[in-house]
Amino acid sequence: MTPNDTENAARAYEPAAAEGAPASAPEAATADTIATLEAEKLDLKDKLLRTLADMENLRRRTEREVADARTYAVTNFARDMLNAADNIRRALVVEAREVPLGGVRGMEVHRTLPHRALPMVGAWCFLDRFGPQETRMRVEPHPHIGLQTVTWPIVGDVRHRDAVGSDVVVRPGALNLMTSGAGIAHSEYSLGEGPVALDALQLWVALPEARRHGGPAFERHDDLPVVALGDGADAIVVMGEFAETSSPATVHTPIVGAELRLPAGTRVRLPLRAEWEYALVGMIGSVEVATGVPAVDADAARRALPVTPAEDTASTVVDSTRLVYLGTRRDHVEVYAPTDARVFLLGGEPFEADIVMWWNFVGRSHDEIVAAREAWEADAARFGQVVGHGPERIPAPPLPAVKLTPRRRRL
Repeated sequence: MTPNDTENAARAYEPAAAEGAPASAPEAATADTIATLEAEKLDLKDKLLRTLADMENLRRRTEREVADARTYAVTNFARDMLNAADNIRRALVVEAREVPLGGVRGMEVHRTLPHRALPMVGAWCFLDRFGPQETRMRVEPHPHIGLQTVTWPIVGDVRHRDAVGSDVVVRPGALNLMTSGAGIAHSEYSLGEGPVALDALQLWVALPEARRHGGPAFERHDDLPVVALGDGADAIVVMGEFAETSSPATVHTPIVGAELRLPAGTRVRLPLRAEWEYALVGMIGSVEVATGVPAVDADAARRALPVTPAEDTASTVVDSTRLVYLGTRRDHVEVYAPTDARVFLLGGEPFEADIVMWWNFVGRSHDEIVAAREAWEADAARFGQVVGHGPERIPAPPLPAVKLTPRRRRL
């Protein structure tokens, strides 16, 4: 038998593979690999579709942002330029808004400072007008820190009592000036038990770092200097310096507060300091101020949006419902009174710091305000005891749920 015959015989005894038997191990591995690749392909396809969708959304969002940037670029540039250097021809109108006042019930109170766009004018950080009205005023003891209160009556008498022993009645033409330093409390009452005619300006001056941690003080001035403006017009220098004439009241920053009294038909030229900022607020009647450009509403100006001038002329009306901010870099401004008018001039060197102001407190940080509130609520000796009062006092309102931040200009 040959070798080939032996090999053929051996093959005859090998079992034949049954039809339909399972595939060999290599074939099964190949099938598993194909299934894995198919799953990966589907996953990659899904990721690709998601990426394409994200890219399309990004493209559309970018187109919108570019369009918005082109729309508002000029306005933003102009606003930034005003921040960097005040415009000599600037004029902004702040409309007075009605506000509730803690401790005063049934009183009409309107506020022009602070405003979101204009927190301060020099060191002046607060301006309320209560009146004209018939009312019974009862402002119970309440605290202050970091400021001076300036009470300037127009009509009626107000009794002032405080924690340094003051008990005085302030009348029109006289100045009540209280300096809080690190803390003081006071009360304000109208005279008598029934409603009386009342109208007054209530202003605050922020204290600089060198004075705000000091002790409290009070002063009253009945004889204030008067500056002749010509044609029968004059100015009472209430605070600071105006037209080279100084008030006897104590100030701690370069400022001015003056009442202008203008007979009908008077046109006067008010001397100003170019490095100071100024504002005019109406008291009685109205005047026309030669601002040089149309005035812009402050509510619109603080937003990065094109604004429409509040008035279409270079002369702006100032009355009891509004404050007109004149900016800096003016050495004068002309004012015309078509009828008898009284106007209050505010001004001063731009303040040294941004302030944090809440309730009756002026500070520099959230924590400082929190500490002052806690001290008042704990009846701490920091604020003293108002003369002639017992336990009655105005409680501090709750703090907001957010951190208090400095008031910065948004113009």
